[in-house]
Amino acid sequence: MVHVLGIDIGSAFSKAVVCADGNIKAYAVAPSGGNYRETAEKIRTDALGKIGLSPGDLSFTVATGYGSATVEFSDQAVTDISCQAKGIHRLFPKAQTIIDIGGQFSKVIKIDEDGRATNFILNEKCAAGSGKFLQVIARLLHIEFSDIGPRSLKSQKPVEFNTGCAVFAESEAVSRIAEGALVEDILAGVHKAMASKIVNMVERTGLVGICAVTGGGAKDIGLVKAIESELGIILLVPEEPQIIAAHGAALLAAERASSPRT
Repeated sequence: MVHVLGIDIGSAFSKAVVCADGNIKAYAVAPSGGNYRETAEKIRTDALGKIGLSPGDLSFTVATGYGSATVEFSDQAVTDISCQAKGIHRLFPKAQTIIDIGGQFSKVIKIDEDGRATNFILNEKCAAGSGKFLQVIARLLHIEFSDIGPRSLKSQKPVEFNTGCAVFAESEAVSRIAEGALVEDILAGVHKAMASKIVNMVERTGLVGICAVTGGGAKDIGLVKAIESELGIILLVPEEPQIIAAHGAALLAAERASSPRT
């Protein structure tokens, strides 16, 4: 059996996926921290350890993500755009639009029927549409990240944010807390503001066909529901949305491993 590795070094979290015969055999996720090289080694070891393998058992490794250049043991680096497209196409063959909500950046990717990216747009100039904004708000409200989504769904009167900027929205959230706004209403307002940013990106690329959502932000059910409400559609959410790029990288690694070498 040929085992391959896909490794995604993101700005906030890093992910490693081991595949064989196109199927995920093991994966690992960890905060990227300040040393991407060490993190890459750690998550590779963690993922391989779950199935009793060592680095020598791997036939090919593809790295992707913000810190892909630091993965010294990879055989090739590929853009996360291509890896997201590959990973989603494997899970949802009919999907043609991807919303990726990462820790630092969010992006919208259009893919063709073969799972190749044909167009994309990202929000690199502002954190208001990314997972970073959610982390800031969670810290501000003294709640766990995993509680954001469920609590926001209990809101009866979402707070209206008057700015689309993460920096000013944080200050605005502080003001709302001082005014006595409920945590649930603040969270729902944050989701609404983020959804508006993300939907604007979708509209700029043009929503085509079925749409899937990936990245750590996709684990926030409140944000997913807010985007669905804005777009008027149901989003496809992978069981583990955070590892899609790493999975796609592993699928590309499998293709490289099976290709004749010159």
